[in-house]
Amino acid sequence: MNENHTRVPTRFAPDTRFTVTPLPAAPTRAAQERELERLKYGLLEEFLNETAAPELNAFYRQAANEAAGLAWLTPYPLLVFPGLFQELAQAARAQASRQEQIRRRSQEFLALAA
Repeated sequence: MNENHTRVPTRFAPDTRFTVTPLPAAPTRAAQERELERLKYGLLEEFLNETAAPELNAFYRQAANEAAGLAWLTPYPLLVFPGLFQELAQAARAQASRQEQIRRRSQEFLALAA
């Protein structure tokens, strides 16, 4: 074994203290809600401006609310919302089209029955 042992004197400096103000790691829920609402109304306005059929307004508003509710359940609601809203808006257009077809057929049947 090595018999050369040299002692190293240890000296410790006085404790240094400082204060740290932690920042939130992610945006707060309220900030995310505001951003999601802003995004929802912006995209909804785009869809409503592109649509000449006023009967789709209610369908688009419902699709926007459903998409916002579903997106909020995900870890990244602002990322998920636009695609989800687009899918639900497309489904809303298809539903409105089906309802219009049923309405026309019903009127034809009523006209024949009268």
